[in-house]
Order: sequence, then structure tokens, then C-alpha cells
Amino acid sequence: MADEETKEVAPQKSGKGLMIALIGIIVVLIIAVGGLGFYLFSSGALNNTQPQGQEMMKAEADEDSKESFKVAINDLVLNITNAKGREKLMKLSFTLKSTEESIEAIVEDNKAEVIDVVIQQISARSSEELLTVGGKELLKEELIEEINIVINDATATDEDIKKNNVKKLYFTTFVIK
Repeated sequence: MADEETKEVAPQKSGKGLMIALIGIIVVLIIAVGGLGFYLFSSGALNNTQPQGQEMMKAEADEDSKESFKVAINDLVLNITNAKGREKLMKLSFTLKSTEESIEAIVEDNKAEVIDVVIQQISARSSEELLTVGGKELLKEELIEEINIVINDATATDEDIKKNNVKKLYFTTFVIK
């Protein structure tokens, strides 16, 4: 009978020790896998957006490192309407950033067409739309596109001037009253 009690006690002790050892091993494995995951994530091996972000930053740095030229269109006063149809005044100034060194002369020679494009784009919008960040960004994109069309048409015979050379537009004055 004493042997039976000893036999029953012995398996329970080894079971508890085995269970504690397994829990310890599992905890160590979880810590190791977590550490490995953190290392891979922080190094960018698992993060797909980090390399693309670095490539975008490098592309922007390359674009900024290229020589750029600027020309300003200042103090345009425009009539706009709000959603209720009431007229308002808008004062607008902006600067164009281009890769073409003769951009200032090109814009000066075609200033009437450039201003006409600006008036058309502004007239197509309400003052409420223009006061939003999204509205301003959309206006910038469309102005760049339309101004590039004007410049491309004006310089169509000159093969030395690249097409779509206006890359950015910066609002320097944007007041609606």
C-alpha cells in the first residue's frame, strides 16, 4: 500500500514540473518571436510602406534638387459667388514653379491667357468650395493643368522647351470678402 501511494505521488510531481517547464519554454518562445517581429518591423522588412515612403522622399528631394524657376502672378481681383448666389470679391496672388528657365518671359508674353484660365477656374466654383482645403488643392491641380496647356500651346514651335514644365503652384494671397 505504501508503494501504491508513492507511485501515485511520483507522477503528480513530475507532471507539475513538466507543466512548469513547458510554460517557461512557451514564455521564452513568445518573447523570442515578439523580439524577432519587433526587429523585423523596425528594420522595415515587414513594413511595405516604409521603403515606398523613402522612395517618395528621395524622388521629392531629386525634384527639389533640380534647378527650378519661379514666376509670380500678383493681385488678381475676381468676382465670385457663394452658394446663395451673392457676389463676393476675391484677391488672389500665386507663384508658379517650373523647370523651364525662361518661364518668366513665357508667362509674361501669355499673361492674358493665363489670367483668363484663372478667371474661368475661379468662376466655376463657389466661395464655400474655395474656402476648404480640398477645394484649394483641387483648384491648384486644375490651374497647373490649364496653365501647362497654355504654355504648351505658346511654345509648341520651340523644341527646346519641355512640355508640362509648370510643376507646382503656390498661393501667396487668397482672400475672399
